[in-house]
Amino acid sequence: MSDWVLLGLIAVLVVLLLLTVFGFAVYSGLFTEVVVSAGSPPVGNITLAYKFRVGPYGESGQLFTDGCSISSKLYSIGVYYDNPHTVSPEKCRFAIGRILSEGDAKPSEEQIKRFQKYGFKIFSFPAPSHVVMATFPFTTPLSIHLAINRVHPALDTYIKERKLCAHPRIEIYKEDRIYFVCPLARQGDFYVPEMKELERKSRAAAAEAEDAQTDITGADTMSEASSISIEATTDSRDTSVATSILLPFPASRGREEADNRSEHSYSESGASGSSFEELDLEVTVDGEGAPGLLPDTGYSGNQEVTDKWTKEPIAAERGEE
Repeated sequence: MSDWVLLGLIAVLVVLLLLTVFGFAVYSGLFTEVVVSAGSPPVGNITLAYKFRVGPYGESGQLFTDGCSISSKLYSIGVYYDNPHTVSPEKCRFAIGRILSEGDAKPSEEQIKRFQKYGFKIFSFPAPSHVVMATFPFTTPLSIHLAINRVHPALDTYIKERKLCAHPRIEIYKEDRIYFVCPLARQGDFYVPEMKELERKSRAAAAEAEDAQTDITGADTMSEASSISIEATTDSRDTSVATSILLPFPASRGREEADNRSEHSYSESGASGSSFEELDLEVTVDGEGAPGLLPDTGYSGNQEVTDKWTKEPIAAERGEE
């Protein structure tokens, strides 16, 4: 009889344990509905202390810890520039840090010096005019993992369906909420200096490779066209006129123009696919509250494979460079 009582107690304990785990998951946001919208951002101007890294997003946890160890009262922020499903993990670029001030407030010199002492750099983000955004509860460390695996796929779907150009992905851990923000305009303003330098080098390397390929292709085409024109001189005038259409310059120029139009429409399709007026704009008012908790992981969710979050810099950004 005692064996049955023991088995019954074990069964009760297992059931209670499962109920506790289930309740913890629910409290962390397991069944929270993810609502994605476009509108005014939940934050204004931001001055942040950050560290920039190139590598797997999972390594961002240590950077969050570094920032929290310096000041636990500030909010955490993460800026992710690449889609980890289209960019290899070792090439993903991100900046992690703490928000020193918001809006018209200015960070104290003491805070700036303290973060700079430990290798952080200082940068300011302007208040974006319009963003794609979503929020998720931030009640336990499990909330971070749930948010990563649920919010990012919802953002991908929203942006893809409306053909928007929304990047980079900004995560702000504030009070008891995680804010996911994707600027719809002036994305270059949210590139930290290290990211801008990498983009500049990447474009320069791509331009050199394109010029080299153009030179090789142009030389080969010229050689072929010259042999065709020499053979054509032995035929009639009609044949000569016909072969002149095969000369490389008009044809190659046409291909280049077509390629340029195609590339341009691809890079700009996100921005021109939908106007702000067509979106369901909402205004989010953010109140004051307790400081955010410490996130311990970076984005690594399972979402549909989409294009890179980084896009071709807008004209204003090129002008700045």
